[in-house]
Amino acid sequence: MPEVTIQIGGRGFEVSCQEGEESYLLSAAKMLDDEAQVLSDQIGRMPEARMLLMAGLMLADKTAAVEDRIRETEAQLAELQAELDNLRDAPAPEPEKIEVAVVPPSVTDTLAELAARAEALADQIEERSAS
Repeated sequence: MPEVTIQIGGRGFEVSCQEGEESYLLSAAKMLDDEAQVLSDQIGRMPEARMLLMAGLMLADKTAAVEDRIRETEAQLAELQAELDNLRDAPAPEPEKIEVAVVPPSVTDTLAELAARAEALADQIEERSAS
């Protein structure tokens, strides 16, 4: 079992940990040391047990606040998931009806006639301009 020396509040502590967990221990020790440094800056030197207790309580307070935010976020996520499930279970809305006017065949025939006349006139103009 590896032995790691950690620094908390300017004091060294020998701590054992499981193989491969040294980086986690050092990270946790850094968090505790940061809190101890805040206490040391505010209060000054204090007994080791009191410093560790106060730094631990400060970390516990931060952890509790984070856990509260996680619970709130999980509750919001559950609400959104329920809304999404309700939307999935709801019947599809009726398709919107769009009415398209029907063009009477007489209009189509008239347009075809006009197009034929326009082409005939275009041909006549081309013939006159070519001669």
